[in-house]
Amino acid sequence: MSAPRFPLRAAAALFLERQQLDRPRARRLTPASAVSLVRGVGGLQLDSINVVDRAHRITLWSRFGPHDRDRFDRIVYRRRLLFEYWAHAACIVPTEDFPAWRRPMLDYHTRSRAWSKFLRKHGPMLKKVEAAIRERGPLGSADFDQPQKKRSAGWWNWKPAAHALDFLWMSGVITSHSRKHFQKRFDLTERLLPDALARPPFSREKFFDWHLDRSLDAMGAATETDLSRYMTFPRHSTNDRRAALKKALRAGAVVEVAIEGIARRWFVRQGDLEALERAARRRAASRGTTFLSPFDSFLWHRERTERLFGFDYTIEVYVPSHKRRFGYYSLPILHDGQLIGRADLKTHRAESRLELKAVHFEPWFARGEPPPAARWQAVDRDAALAGVAEAARSLAAFVGAREVTLGAVAPRALRAPLARALAHAPALHALDAPIEGDAEQTDAEPAEI
Repeated sequence: MSAPRFPLRAAAALFLERQQLDRPRARRLTPASAVSLVRGVGGLQLDSINVVDRAHRITLWSRFGPHDRDRFDRIVYRRRLLFEYWAHAACIVPTEDFPAWRRPMLDYHTRSRAWSKFLRKHGPMLKKVEAAIRERGPLGSADFDQPQKKRSAGWWNWKPAAHALDFLWMSGVITSHSRKHFQKRFDLTERLLPDALARPPFSREKFFDWHLDRSLDAMGAATETDLSRYMTFPRHSTNDRRAALKKALRAGAVVEVAIEGIARRWFVRQGDLEALERAARRRAASRGTTFLSPFDSFLWHRERTERLFGFDYTIEVYVPSHKRRFGYYSLPILHDGQLIGRADLKTHRAESRLELKAVHFEPWFARGEPPPAARWQAVDRDAALAGVAEAARSLAAFVGAREVTLGAVAPRALRAPLARALAHAPALHALDAPIEGDAEQTDAEPAEI
C-alpha cells in the first residue's frame, strides 16, 4: 500500500503549530503554558549572546509577547517545573522528563570518551568539587577561582574546576540552582530535584522510544535526517535512533507519508495523521508577525526550514565580519506563516533604544511574488510591513527600550514604507527594567555559555 500523500504546506503548517508559532506573541505566559511550550518543542535553547536579549528570552517573547521577565525565572529556579540540561544544545527542559534525561546522564560516565583523559588526571577533583557544593551550598565557577599567584600550585584551578562542574552537571550529580548575570550556580540534584531523582531512570531502549516520540511531536512530520538533527543529544547514537524508528514503524505507532515535491521518506505518528490532514486544509498556517531568535527550536535544523519555507539562514555571529551578508545578529522575520526576511537588531541599553541596524527582505516578498516553498494565500505587503513595525515596538517594550530606530533596508524601496509603519505603530510601555548585562556584546567573538 502506498504511503498517504500530503502537500508541502501541510508539513509546514503542522510544524508551525507544534512550535506554537501559529499565533505568535498571542499566548499568555503561565507556569502551565511555559511547560507546555518547552515540552512541545523539546527544549528551550540557552545562549549567552546578549546583543538583543538572551536567546531563550527572545524565544519566549516570540510566543508570549512582552511579559514579566521574573515570572519565567521563578518557574525554572523556584518552582523547579523546568531544569537545565542538554537536548539540542544547552537547553531548559521539563522536570517531568527527568527520568528520561536521567538515562544519558548515567550513560555519560561510560560513553563520553572525550572525558577519559581528564578523568584519569583529575578524578579526585570531581569528589572535591562535589564535596564543596555539598558543604557550602550553591557554587559557580567563580567560587573555585584563586589569585593568579596561587593557581599553579594545586588542583583548585579555574579551568579544571570548571570542567569538573560541567562533567558533574552532564552526569546528573549537580544541576543549575540559579543564574546571576547569566552565570550558573550549581547545587546537588538530590537537594534541588529530590522527587524527580527518586523516579527510576528510563532504560536505553525506552529513552530512544521516548526521544523519537518527542521529536516527532515537536516537528509533526519529519524525515530521518530531521530526526537526527533536531534534538541532537545524545550524539553518536545513530543506530539507537534508527532502531527506535524501525520498532515504531513495525508497531504502527509511526507511519510513513509522502510529501509532494520532496523525494524523501517522511514519518508521522499514527495519531497525528488527522492533524496533518487538517493542516493541509488551512487557508493560513499562522496569523501574526514576530522575530525569531537565531537559536529558536524552529531553526534547529536549518536545512529543514529551507526545505519547508524556502528560507536559507545562517547564524552569522560565527561568520567572520567581512563575510557576513545580513549582520552579526540577524533575526528571521515570520509573518503569517512565511519567513519574509531578517533584521539585524541591537539593544542599546544605556540609550534605551532598540536599533534595526539592517532589514533584508526576501526577494520574492519584495517583488510581490509567491513564496518559493510552502504557500497559502498571497502575502499582503503593507500588512506585513505593519506587522514588522508592531513586532519591533513589542520587542522594544520587552527589552526595556523606549525608542526604535531604523537603519538600512533592502531593497531600498521598502525603507520609506517601513519607516512610516514604525512611526504609526503604537509604542508599548516597558514591563520591567532593561536586560541584565553590564557591557554590550561586541562583534568580535560570540560569548560561550
